[in-house]
Amino acid sequence: MKLKEKEIDELLTLEWIETNGLGGYASSSITGANTRKYHGLLVASYNPPTDRKVIVGKIEERVFINNTYCDLSVNQYTKTIHPKGHLYLQNFSRKPMLTWSYGQEDWKLRKQLFMAQGSNTTVISYQNTGKKAYLLELHPLWEFKDYHNNYKEHHPPLSYEQLDGYIKVNLPNQNHAYWDWSEGEFVPANAWYKDFKLRKETYRGEPDTEDLYRLGYVKLILAPGEKIKISFSTDAEMVGKNIENLEINHQRFIKKQKSKLSKHTFYNDLLWSGNQFIVKRATTQSKTIIAGYHWFTDWGRDTMIAMRGLTIAIGDQKTSKSLLSTFLKYTSKGMLPNRFPDFSNQEVEYNTIDATLWLFVSLYEYHQKFNDLDFVKKNLKTLEKILVQHLKGTRYNIHVTPEGFLYGGEDGVQLTWMDALVNGHVVTPRMGCPVEINALWYNALCIYQEFAKACKVKVKREIVHTTNKFTTNFKTYFLNNKGYLNDVYDRENGIDDCFRSNQIYVVSLPFSLLTQKEEKEIVKKVEEKLLTPYGLRTLAPDDPDFKGIYGGNQWHRDLAYHQGTVWTFILMDYFEAYLKTKKYSTAAKKKVVKALQPLKEHFYQQDGLYCISEIFDGNNPLAGRGCIHQAWSVAALVKLYSDHQLYEIS
Repeated sequence: MKLKEKEIDELLTLEWIETNGLGGYASSSITGANTRKYHGLLVASYNPPTDRKVIVGKIEERVFINNTYCDLSVNQYTKTIHPKGHLYLQNFSRKPMLTWSYGQEDWKLRKQLFMAQGSNTTVISYQNTGKKAYLLELHPLWEFKDYHNNYKEHHPPLSYEQLDGYIKVNLPNQNHAYWDWSEGEFVPANAWYKDFKLRKETYRGEPDTEDLYRLGYVKLILAPGEKIKISFSTDAEMVGKNIENLEINHQRFIKKQKSKLSKHTFYNDLLWSGNQFIVKRATTQSKTIIAGYHWFTDWGRDTMIAMRGLTIAIGDQKTSKSLLSTFLKYTSKGMLPNRFPDFSNQEVEYNTIDATLWLFVSLYEYHQKFNDLDFVKKNLKTLEKILVQHLKGTRYNIHVTPEGFLYGGEDGVQLTWMDALVNGHVVTPRMGCPVEINALWYNALCIYQEFAKACKVKVKREIVHTTNKFTTNFKTYFLNNKGYLNDVYDRENGIDDCFRSNQIYVVSLPFSLLTQKEEKEIVKKVEEKLLTPYGLRTLAPDDPDFKGIYGGNQWHRDLAYHQGTVWTFILMDYFEAYLKTKKYSTAAKKKVVKALQPLKEHFYQQDGLYCISEIFDGNNPLAGRGCIHQAWSVAALVKLYSDHQLYEIS
């Protein structure tokens, strides 16, 4: 990405993220100025993928040549930007390794960064790519905080020990970090750097200034072609390791991630990007999926939806099986966990109605992809128990109604994916029988019976009876005379017929209850009212509760979160429904590829680079909102491209 013509305000909106397979990461704006409290060059996960701490905030980098300092860093303050290192920034590229190019006519420098996989370790190299030698100074700025917080001068300053060729940094609570470098002289120089302005936190209505602490710096004369490498780590075993070997291992990791479909660049880059969400979970000793960077951890609902694209669709049977096995193992009262504990002494959370139902869909797609009937047989009894428990009733008043529908909800509890809760206020309670929950419930019933038939197992009478009742009653209570589906049916409180994106699942899921004509009409209406270039609105703009802007403090953001805000991940099911109604024609697939072009541009050129944002504004969606890198957003495109070979369409 050539940067000479970009203004600083645009450069500060462009972010990068590098992950380590543990939930840890390094991230900042491409200028090096941190714009979020979540930014840092070493954000370590102490209990993968949770307990994340920011340890190294950034590095102040300086080149001394021709008796002049050229500061490469950028920092924003309340009234100014200083230094203005972006004036020396010539180029930035994300793959195969994060690379920055700086320089003027008489000097050049290339910087590269990566994280060692499976370790809280960041490695950065600086190489003189010009023809003149110069002095290079590197001033790391330190902190130690939970990544949801801001670091300030009132925190105790960090101390260090200078050992044989490296620095041991003493962190609070008997933690340590290690700073190693390949060449150069260490100069002690303790100082606070104060009042950095975090512009993204200003937008989010959060505390928006931060202080960082310098322990000292490294300096050396860098001759043409020479390189210095430095590393920051929480792993003592990384100290003294040949940094060159870490880079070789990283190159092997990059090569392993490359797809066989090497000529299809965008698809390959989506796969590479999607791999950043697959991480280790320490408490279950298995793989899991981070819901989104920077601030989400792993969630049951998100995992079940995202794995459809990130692992199943791409043919990763091993990871898919591991994810499904873990969640099947932790079922309780017929429910899947919505969140695993961060620590072993905490309890698993079971506060979702749909994660369990998405399990059936993911398992169905797993079997469709891998033809693994043995795995289905092994878990068939668990699936039956889940259905039977729902028929009997389980947590949060989840039960089956006389019509065969699945009901859920209690005051103060949010169970569906529209789960915003702020200051005890449930923004979209949707208590009763939500349309997508019942589409999933019907599919769970049908999928189980398909599996039972394949395994030659007799289906319990109450499961068959409930399926038949559901089939008989669905249209009566959900399909309204306006030609679309009600969002929630509740026998006591009536019908909520607001026009939402949730109805698309009735068309897109494997087992449908509608005629082709009805499906086409719903897809058409969703396209007219909800479709944008970046996803589906969660509420029609003509609804009085529609919120077109997502921003401000948490209260205002959560009020808009599912009240018109555009979500990208639902495109997976919208376009699946669209292709279904068009009989998967080549012309329809070409239309989908064309429709995805704005998201492709967003992926490469806007907000998080090589990322897809969580959400967009309901009005005039353009800038990404929420997380810069959301698992099910990336999974939506991966699944569409994989399932329908969209990469073959120019």
